[in-house]
Amino acid sequence: MGILFFGLVILVHELGHFWAARANDVKVVEFSIGMGPRLLKKQRGETLFSLKAIPFGGSCLMEEDEGPSDDPRAFVNKKPWRRFTILVAGALMNLLLGVVMMSVVVAASPMMPTTTVGAIWSPPAAQEYLEDGEEAVPQIPTLQAQGLLPGDTITHVNGRRVLSHIDIDFLYFRGGMSAVDLVVNRDGQRVELPGLQLREWPRVDGTYGYFLGFSQAGAPRSVGRVLGETFARSASMTRLVWLSLFDLVTGQFGLNDMAGPVGLVVMVGDGAQGVQEGIAAGQSLAQALSPLLFLGALISINIGIMNLLPLPALDGGRIVFVLIEGIVRKPVPKKFEGTVHAVGLVLLLLLMAIVTFSDIIGLIRR
Repeated sequence: MGILFFGLVILVHELGHFWAARANDVKVVEFSIGMGPRLLKKQRGETLFSLKAIPFGGSCLMEEDEGPSDDPRAFVNKKPWRRFTILVAGALMNLLLGVVMMSVVVAASPMMPTTTVGAIWSPPAAQEYLEDGEEAVPQIPTLQAQGLLPGDTITHVNGRRVLSHIDIDFLYFRGGMSAVDLVVNRDGQRVELPGLQLREWPRVDGTYGYFLGFSQAGAPRSVGRVLGETFARSASMTRLVWLSLFDLVTGQFGLNDMAGPVGLVVMVGDGAQGVQEGIAAGQSLAQALSPLLFLGALISINIGIMNLLPLPALDGGRIVFVLIEGIVRKPVPKKFEGTVHAVGLVLLLLLMAIVTFSDIIGLIRR
């Protein structure tokens, strides 16, 4: 299940390149899913469609993709804006897939969480979330005593704007889970609540992480709310990916916090098991699929953004050379560009090997 799900994300990405190439009259020599030796292949017109042995990655090989050619339909002979369109199409399709998955998640929710504070619990009310034998929660001032009130709409967490309800937990945990600076809208007025002391209580089953001492009010479904919430959550997820990447580059996260193909397949497999359990518990198919689709949206948006990074061997790296050509009106020497991408590919494969090894170690320790 995990491999099929991951394959869908790759398929959509490569279809973006394929459709954009066809729309710009570029000859596609081979469209493949997977890497390594071919398991299945079928020639349709001028394009060879193939399924390869290693179920990760894919390619849309165009006529003379990298080298010189006299064929007017070769990728290299198209105008820079056409090549830009083809290169960016794969990532855009991943972002679109993420939005579609998120729309199903939102539409399946009987009540949609909002950024408005609902009930506020005092520490004693949270004792039920403690495991047997765990020490009592230290008494801290209630959130109401610190200034947070039911009905407040949270607009900023630690200086960053809240786009959807998923930002509240993420930005709080990203800030170190100590004190948090909130800005809320209270009856149309902006109210700042600096240094708010929230307290996290682990749940018994450990699957929901922590709760922060207050609930988020829900809103009934409507077409407008579903559409608005879909794009709000997708925007939150996109920013989440960028912030996580920034944290990785700046050293706040390490390679052990990354998940490679093996780790993603394992996570999707766990999500698929959750679907079966949800259906067995009487949930509708859409509700049971929601956690898996939420994870799928995150993976698809992540892959879309990563491919747009200006790094050699990625679509973003190739886009940089196309943009340079469009600005200076002269192509970068293909030999130089090819060398840059080759070095980038080696480094990318090395990183994938390290992350995959970490995934396998983590899997063994489960």
